[in-house]
Amino acid sequence: METNEYREQRLQSMRTLKEMGYEPYGCKYDHDDLKKVREEFEEGKAVRVAGRLLMIRRMGKMNFCTMNDGTDRFQLIFKRDELSETAFAAFKQLNLGDIIGAEGVLFTTQKGEKSVVVKEWTMLAKALEQPPEKFHGLADQEECYRRRYVDLMTNDESRQRFFTRSRLIMEIRKYLWDKGFVEVETPILQDQAGGAAAKPFVSHFNALDKDCVMRIAPELYLKRLLVGGMNKVFELGKDFRNEGIDRTHNPEFTVCEIYEAYGDRTSMEAIMEGLLPHLCDTVIGSRQVPYGESGTVIDFNPPYRRVAYRDLVKDVMGSDWFDLDFAAQLERAKAKGADTATNLELDGVTTELMLTHEVYDKLIERNLMQPTFVTRIPHEFVPLAKTCKDDPSLVDVFEFVVAGRELCPGYTEQNDPLEQRKALENQAGEDTEKIDEDFISALECGMPPTGGLGIGVDRLVMFLTGTDSIRDVVLFPQLKRN
Repeated sequence: METNEYREQRLQSMRTLKEMGYEPYGCKYDHDDLKKVREEFEEGKAVRVAGRLLMIRRMGKMNFCTMNDGTDRFQLIFKRDELSETAFAAFKQLNLGDIIGAEGVLFTTQKGEKSVVVKEWTMLAKALEQPPEKFHGLADQEECYRRRYVDLMTNDESRQRFFTRSRLIMEIRKYLWDKGFVEVETPILQDQAGGAAAKPFVSHFNALDKDCVMRIAPELYLKRLLVGGMNKVFELGKDFRNEGIDRTHNPEFTVCEIYEAYGDRTSMEAIMEGLLPHLCDTVIGSRQVPYGESGTVIDFNPPYRRVAYRDLVKDVMGSDWFDLDFAAQLERAKAKGADTATNLELDGVTTELMLTHEVYDKLIERNLMQPTFVTRIPHEFVPLAKTCKDDPSLVDVFEFVVAGRELCPGYTEQNDPLEQRKALENQAGEDTEKIDEDFISALECGMPPTGGLGIGVDRLVMFLTGTDSIRDVVLFPQLKRN
């Protein structure tokens, strides 16, 4: 039948049910989760359950349904001699997707299937839309993202993935609280974008008659709190960047930024080597996690590898790479298969550095499968970090890479206001209005030596659930209009 024919059929079923005394949209219904019913199964025990009907088999005097309440699936048996005449007749008006409540007793069939023999049932919500064929789920992946409610209704794996995401976020908070960190909230609407180099979304305050931007990072406000004496803080929330969309990027994304006064990069490494095993142990159940279609097993047992950025480049491009002129580097990069057609220009960064970073991005990072701290990054790329004491051309940071993608950076934060101003001026170029003068003023009040860390929560969920696309771990990802 066509969609409108299915809908008309269901509307007629709804009208018939109402005539039989079954209101199509019910009220509060006390019941036990199906998972609990299964775990505490006892033959002949009276139970009350509620959920959506995934399967209906009508066989005369004995009919069968499969119910799903989000915690488990369970078989219901509707027998003519166990129900009133009206209740049994009304059963014929039920459709796939309907939500009902049922009272009955537990029973094990001859085939060993645990079931509920229904004594009485009530209508809780009539589904007017025909669900996907046999509840196999949506075949079109794009449709899964657009109609997440149907995806969750029909796809146990997808639903469980989001339950896992929720538990991971809860355990991140618990771990940090137990380590003495305090959760805070900083502005999402800001006067100017800071804390990263990214294009912001622009808005306007009507009441204040001024433009504003949605934050690209909470970093500069969190550091103001360190100046104020809040020594261990974190914020878990949304950032927004008006940039590209791909398998690992969504314009609206979740981050957890962590700052510890009197710490440094190594303090942040210690957090990662404690947090990740904790999440694996408490939520995932194993520190060996298969990832992606290849099934590569990521081992989250610490300690994690530590290696300098330049050493990784030399291992792939040759020990003399940094002694070559640009033309020779370009020729070697092409010979190694690096895509050098990418724009190699960036304000304040030399073309040679950009070529090296292209090599790192295309030939090195994506091959780092096991957890790796990539350290000692060129200072041009990280203006908010302190330089290495033995080499001012490098900054004391790490990029934490897992499965070929960066999960988070960690810094020894810059707390010298004069050096910070120079770095921000170099980054801003002629756009000096991009410099956050209030942040510089805060630093001039004195910020303790600090370690900072920013975890991409969506990517973390991807890694720990073995998922290749960020859209599969974001309930409502951004999509083009139909």
